[in-house]
Amino acid sequence: MNTPGELRYSTDHEWVRVEGDAVRVGISDFAQEALGDVVFVELPEVGLEVTVNVAFAEIESTKSVSDLFAPVSGEVLESNAALEDQPELVNEDPYGEGWICVLQPSDSSQLENLMDAEGYQSFVAEESSE
Repeated sequence: MNTPGELRYSTDHEWVRVEGDAVRVGISDFAQEALGDVVFVELPEVGLEVTVNVAFAEIESTKSVSDLFAPVSGEVLESNAALEDQPELVNEDPYGEGWICVLQPSDSSQLENLMDAEGYQSFVAEESSE
C-alpha cells in the first residue's frame, strides 16, 4: 500500500495535501484498491460549502457506490474535471492525476485531527484485521 509521508489521512480513507492556504483532496491507494475499477465520480460543485465528516461527493466502481466524506470543512475551489472522462485516474494515480477536489478550509485546525502516514497505515492494519 502506497502511503506518501507528506499527506494527512482521514478515517474515511481520504488524503489531504496542504497547498498554501488550500488543500487538495483525494482517496487513498488503499481505498481505490478496495473499490476496484472506478467507473464514475460525482464531483462536488465549485463553491459548495462542505462540512467535515459529511458526504460531499460519490464514487462508483464495478463493485459499489461509495460516498466521499469531507476531511475538513470549507469551500470547494476546484474539482478535477479530468475525472468526468477518465474516472480510472483514481485507480491509476490516486495521489496525482486522480485527485478529487481542492478545498479552502474554514478551520485549518481540523487538519490536526487527520492522521499522518504512519498512523493511517496502523489504522488500515487494525481495520483490516477486524
